Amino acid sequence: EIYCHGELLHQVQMAKFYQDDKQFVDMPLSIAPEQVLQTFTELSRDHNHSIPREQLQAFVQEHFQAKGQELQPWTPADWKDSPQFLQKISDAKLRVWAGQLHQLWKKLGKKMKPEVLSHPERFSLIYSEHPFIVPGGRFVEFYYCYGHVPNGGRVYYLQRSQPPLLTLMMDCYLTHTNDTTFLQENIETLALELDFWTKNRTVSVSLEGKNYLLNRYYVPYGGPRPESYSKDAELADTLPEGDREALWAELKAGAESGWDFSSRWLIGGPNSNSLSGIRTSKLVPVDLNAFLCQAEELMSKFYSRLGNDSQATKYRTLRAQRLAALNAVLWDEETGAWFDYDLENKKKNQEFYPSNLTPLWAGCFSDPGVADKALKYLEDSRILTYQYGIPTSLQKTGQQWDFPNAWAPLQDLVIRGLAKAPLPRAQEVAFQLAQNWIRTNFDVYSQKSAMYEKYDISNGGQPGGGGEYEVQEGFGWTNGVVLMLLDRYGDRLTSGSQLAFLEPHCLAATLLPSLLFSLLSR
Repeated sequence: EIYCHGELLHQVQMAKFYQDDKQFVDMPLSIAPEQVLQTFTELSRDHNHSIPREQLQAFVQEHFQAKGQELQPWTPADWKDSPQFLQKISDAKLRVWAGQLHQLWKKLGKKMKPEVLSHPERFSLIYSEHPFIVPGGRFVEFYYCYGHVPNGGRVYYLQRSQPPLLTLMMDCYLTHTNDTTFLQENIETLALELDFWTKNRTVSVSLEGKNYLLNRYYVPYGGPRPESYSKDAELADTLPEGDREALWAELKAGAESGWDFSSRWLIGGPNSNSLSGIRTSKLVPVDLNAFLCQAEELMSKFYSRLGNDSQATKYRTLRAQRLAALNAVLWDEETGAWFDYDLENKKKNQEFYPSNLTPLWAGCFSDPGVADKALKYLEDSRILTYQYGIPTSLQKTGQQWDFPNAWAPLQDLVIRGLAKAPLPRAQEVAFQLAQNWIRTNFDVYSQKSAMYEKYDISNGGQPGGGGEYEVQEGFGWTNGVVLMLLDRYGDRLTSGSQLAFLEPHCLAATLLPSLLFSLLSR
């Protein structure tokens, strides 16, 4: 009744004391919630449910503490000052930069203070005994399993999930540690997350007399998002009263997707130019289903490793069914990519998004010629002409998950998707895309001494913009993707001037010298 819904939340957030609504719902209570609510109820009653601004501000200052008080710094015990991979980076400037990025993990490492355990009711933060890495900026919480992975480690995020990547995280951990005991102890937690998607987010698609089960982002709860309360309330005021709860549910589904917000969730509706026309749950997303397809394959592997053949068979069958559904519903042979499927309009959304190639990254396809087709798709869409990174879309809506922004995880989807392919030219294009992204991140860091959650690639590479809040510094996934690319290609990447973009004729090049020659000899 304080952090999730109710009159207190409504009055404080609509007063807009803070530039970012998330600030208030991240502030701990000074005393027990019952006392806070009782004082607020009396104050509100005395002022006919409209407390004057100054008195309301005084109430907040008296009963709430500054955000971030519940966390203290933490350095991982296995953190090394100079990890081995740094030595693999040939370019001296990139090597120094990578060392600086590596230091940021200490800045982003946090652990909870004991009072979050002794008085959990005073915090929106969900207690964890284990330390963790936060993304940075306004995002000062962890991402954790609660029968599903919540949108964030706060009580007000529990109604919605995140894209389901926990199984993949386990696979990464196992690859590095071979810790089968940890897998045995936690396999049921992984199964719980996949069950959550099956029970709560499944949709049936009928095509040519066959039914296919796929998943979507869907949050069947109304009310504004607590962390963006005033924006959601004001947006709802533009709609008839009967449409407001549906709008709020669709906004929450958009937040669950991680793409909050994008033309991806607006296209196909009656009002595709405004966020009030959002229709996230009406689309079957490529990336979500590729993540689940990959998770089902990994679960089959995990159960085999643990000697549970019946569960291994169950997940193998689920993956085969999903693969057939991806091919039938989302794959487009003519274009050479997968596309989100619009449940209402019964057609694919043919706009470009890097997520259209997620099955390549996830290894969720059966046609060995897919990488070749994906390259042609990138070429036909003219995506390879962008010098500073792969754009999030080609739509300029002012939303943050659209043009001209580029995001680290989406670069990873395309780069590693192509790098896994057996084609030399796919691998070469993957390297060139990695080079472009490294240069953008390095150049911005050289100017600003900071890493950002997103970048504007329209004009030489700058910190990104648009959406609901100012661009955030930190930044977990940006640092992670850069370090991963430096680890993978460190012997070849350079910090020097930007290479020209990859024109289609360059795609035929299979070796770097011939690629460079074709670029320089124009």
